[in-house]
Amino acid sequence: MITENGIVTQSNDKTAWVKTTRSAACESCSSKDSCGTSHHGSQDMIVTVKNTLCVQAGDNVVIGIETKPMLYLSFLLYVFPVLLLLVGALVGDTLAPLIDMNKSLAAMLLGFFSFAAAFLVVRKKQATLSGNDAYKPFLVRKKSRSAIEGCAIL
Repeated sequence: MITENGIVTQSNDKTAWVKTTRSAACESCSSKDSCGTSHHGSQDMIVTVKNTLCVQAGDNVVIGIETKPMLYLSFLLYVFPVLLLLVGALVGDTLAPLIDMNKSLAAMLLGFFSFAAAFLVVRKKQATLSGNDAYKPFLVRKKSRSAIEGCAIL
């Protein structure tokens, strides 16, 4: 599980808005500038989570996201389109003599077409995954005041 510390900036019975500071995990991410939780040019991010721990504004919390869904999303966004590009190029190369076409041109056309089709599949899948709670951050725990104050003294 990937976790991050944050401070609740706003909350109601169902939702909490948690302000976090971009960490080393965010800095190494290739999608850091297009992430839906970031504010461009700022080190702070606001993440919306379900308020399962009855947190209030000012509470220090730990939010998390499961690793398995993140690996699946990474595969879907980065590996799947490249695989379809390669498969399309190989199929185009194989079919070119049958349709009396230049092998390179057929491989390029079918490769690009399948690459574009991969992004259409990802776009369709995005609508399904965005409603799934497994792909959203959640509250892990609320930090106690004494633990926070103890760290500040050190």
